[in-house]
Amino acid sequence: MSLANAARNSVRQASSISRTIPATFLRGGTSKGIFLNQSHLPQDRSKWDEIFLGLMGSPDPDYGRQLNGMGGGVSSLSKICVVQPASPEQQRKLGVDVEYTFVQVGIRDTILDYSGNCGNLSSMIGVFALDEGMVDTAHTPSKGKDRLTVRSFNTNTQKVVNTTFPLDTESGLAELSLPETRIAGVSGEASQIRLDFHRPGGARTGKLMPSGAPKAQLDIQEGVFRASLIDATNPTVFVDRLEIINASGTEDPSSPEQLRLLESLRRAGAIRMGLDPEAQAQPKIAMLNAPRSSDVEADIEIIALSMGVPHKAVPMTVGLCLGVAGNINGTLAHEIVQSRARNSGKSRLIKMRHPGGVVEVGASFDAEDEVESASVIRTGRRLMKGHVWY
Repeated sequence: MSLANAARNSVRQASSISRTIPATFLRGGTSKGIFLNQSHLPQDRSKWDEIFLGLMGSPDPDYGRQLNGMGGGVSSLSKICVVQPASPEQQRKLGVDVEYTFVQVGIRDTILDYSGNCGNLSSMIGVFALDEGMVDTAHTPSKGKDRLTVRSFNTNTQKVVNTTFPLDTESGLAELSLPETRIAGVSGEASQIRLDFHRPGGARTGKLMPSGAPKAQLDIQEGVFRASLIDATNPTVFVDRLEIINASGTEDPSSPEQLRLLESLRRAGAIRMGLDPEAQAQPKIAMLNAPRSSDVEADIEIIALSMGVPHKAVPMTVGLCLGVAGNINGTLAHEIVQSRARNSGKSRLIKMRHPGGVVEVGASFDAEDEVESASVIRTGRRLMKGHVWY
């Protein structure tokens, strides 16, 4: 090989190698995503878009499979979390340990949506922060197993989110493989991770009920439909599934008829909530209906859409929003669950059935009956740590 060719190859290899970034690939709940330490990203945020799209293998307009990246061709597998230690001001003002930004990466397009948060991946923020040395565990016992709570600030919604998980204090790492619980949509048992959203109301719009009432009417070309427009953890348009079936003439949530109808309702709901109807990730839309009388496990059934596609489980921020909505008098959710929900003091638990199984979500309320927190149990797993090409 000539010296000139060797030099050119060396430049190509250096260029390829330089387009890598340290990353951790994690499962949180029923989602998987790339977790990045913000210190490894350029300070110039205008350079982040190219990196995020390259990491996920987007855009993939022809096939929608993201085979050139870490994405999996569905919204629940095309996600990124950027985490950094909290600033001294945040530590003092909010009492948080870390802050994080969630990015929903488009699959067939180049859209990077920062407008909302991901409940599933939020459950692993504390684990990642601990692994990266962002959290001080000096206050925990020196041996045995205990549980650690990491307080984080989500920049997308400007809300505090806590995660509590088992800690092996001998190694100083999260213990994720204890046979404590199982969640719908994931095989096997794993350690329990408790996810708490503090004061989740008005996460995007500043109001728990942006329409000003527990129910609203959405007038679209296909007719007038009842809806509950609720903003807790993430804004969501809740509609009556029976109304959707009657209007579309089919029970199939993936049919073109239902998808067109639901997108029209989602856009109408976005306008009523003061949100951009073009932003497909926000608000979400979900159909609700009562469980069959023989279903003794669930209080309510839900089918949610994510990025225009029926979700195989449920986006957990939508599930948490339902947990809040089900405890607000007059909402569609409350109408369904009021005779079936399990209430215990100020912690009001609702069991929702989604396409993957049953999940219990909770909402706690203060003395003024304001939403104090929304919580759910998740599990997670470390999948990979290394360098990812973009």
